[in-house]
Amino acid sequence: MLQTVWVSSAGSWALQESNSHCQGKKRRWKCRFVRTIIQHPCRRHAPKRSGKERMLRKIQICLCFCFVSGILYEISLLSSCVFSYLPVAQPYLTPEQVLNLGKSIIFLETTERLEPPPLVSCSVESAARTYQDRPIILFMRGLTNETALDMNTSYAAFSLLSSMKNVFIFPLQMETVFQETPLLQWYNQVVPEEEKNWVHVSSDASRLALIWKYGGIYMDTDVISIRPIPQQSFLAAQKSRFSSNGIFGFPARHKFIWDCMENFVLKYNGNIWGNQGPFLMTRMLKTLCNLTDFQGTEDHSCQNISFLNPQRFYPIPYPAWSRYYQVWDKSPTFNHSYALHLWNFMNRNRKVVVAGSNTLAEKLYKTYCPTTYEDLIQNARHRDLPGPEDVE
Repeated sequence: MLQTVWVSSAGSWALQESNSHCQGKKRRWKCRFVRTIIQHPCRRHAPKRSGKERMLRKIQICLCFCFVSGILYEISLLSSCVFSYLPVAQPYLTPEQVLNLGKSIIFLETTERLEPPPLVSCSVESAARTYQDRPIILFMRGLTNETALDMNTSYAAFSLLSSMKNVFIFPLQMETVFQETPLLQWYNQVVPEEEKNWVHVSSDASRLALIWKYGGIYMDTDVISIRPIPQQSFLAAQKSRFSSNGIFGFPARHKFIWDCMENFVLKYNGNIWGNQGPFLMTRMLKTLCNLTDFQGTEDHSCQNISFLNPQRFYPIPYPAWSRYYQVWDKSPTFNHSYALHLWNFMNRNRKVVVAGSNTLAEKLYKTYCPTTYEDLIQNARHRDLPGPEDVE
């Protein structure tokens, strides 16, 4: 889990301490002693003192030495000077504390990997930049409460994302997530090792439970945000009369999400890809609305749920997914889009963003996740450097 830090002024702390020492007879001597050391350096021809005075003077010198040593040690810890800020660790925030802030943007990683690839990093970074006033949460199955990850971790993406003040990374604990939902009984009975599509099915279930409990927006980790979504209760049309579950948003405790969880359990079939995902969202929406084809770029609405035009998130449909990794004569503006789904399930990580390739995906990285893109460039340069075995 990432560790957040806060800062406090070392200078103001010292001033408050000095003022507090100036109260009472015993403490008044300490203040006078400090002022004497600073304002009156030792005289070379001081008159002879009594034994008691000399002993007191030695004690003062020793105390002065300790005081100055402490100051120098503090300075050595600071990055520039004594007026710099000293970072102090705060207690970790729990997932519930962050989620209860409301309006979270939620991402899920249901594989066991601990190093988010560049596309995941870009998705989270672009959301953090687009929704700067909202918590951006990445839940990762591979993390546990015992996993020690901080800003100095060897996992580059964690260091990259930790630089963003509204990004939080937490372990994904499914049994906790499914508490008080219809999904808990299903989760206790299912055998993950026997499930053909467990990574996808467990993600489908987790996103429903999290949005029902806390509200907000769920996004897949291959979605690049480009502008804020204005609707609060919405589903994303992948095409006419068919809903995606890769992006959706609802307030907490919304009945539609509860009904989806009940249908998830009632009609569960883990052998059919998407049965608990986009097919679930589509069949549940059809129980409420008479779905019609989209004409132009208009959105549809039914039962206070917005069914957003495919142009909002899927201007490049999945059969043409590879166009994101091609060079365009003229790049599209995506003026009607809130975010872009890059279809990583279709890609299966075969095509990646290459610095200098001038592909559409590279341009998106440069614009909407520049920190991830810079890290990509640095890694490419590092790989191109000759190793010891290459130097004769």
